[in-house]
Amino acid sequence: MSNSPAASPGPRLRIAISGKSGCGNSTVSRLVAAKLGLRMVNYTFKDLARDKGMSFEEICVKAEEDPQYDLTIDRMQVQLAQHGGCVLGSRLAIWLLRDTAFTVYLNASIQVRAARIARREGKDIAVALRETVERDNRDHDRYARLYGYDVNRYDFAVLVVDAESLGQEAVAQEIVDHAAGMNAPR
Repeated sequence: MSNSPAASPGPRLRIAISGKSGCGNSTVSRLVAAKLGLRMVNYTFKDLARDKGMSFEEICVKAEEDPQYDLTIDRMQVQLAQHGGCVLGSRLAIWLLRDTAFTVYLNASIQVRAARIARREGKDIAVALRETVERDNRDHDRYARLYGYDVNRYDFAVLVVDAESLGQEAVAQEIVDHAAGMNAPR
């Protein structure tokens, strides 16, 4: 049997990938899942907004007022991740699966993240920068209040990847390379 993760990642390998908005969490998580033949778990506020027929901004505001939005999404993600090997990509993935997954944090500066968001959403860079800073602050405060997590502290992650200077494909490959030989949850 090959030790190559692409050939045999192990039926229980769980990889949790987190990073702030604009780091490429969703895309990198999908790439890693595809490369390793794992299920992708990524139910987010954007999905919840779509399912409820609301805008993403409305969901974010409501989540600040009602913790059930976060709690529901996070519970669902943990439940989905418990059913065998997967890649969970979300803001809180590494905190939610801290003791049961290979944890990866994607890191990039606020300027790079805002520029990516501006391109992706067709916004002015100054507007994207302001909105990204506001979102980072809202997310930090909400997760601290709900769970006691400081999402600015990710030093426990097994792997921190520079998502600023590497392209998404290279980031995904670095994760796959580091996950080689992992056959069970950590």
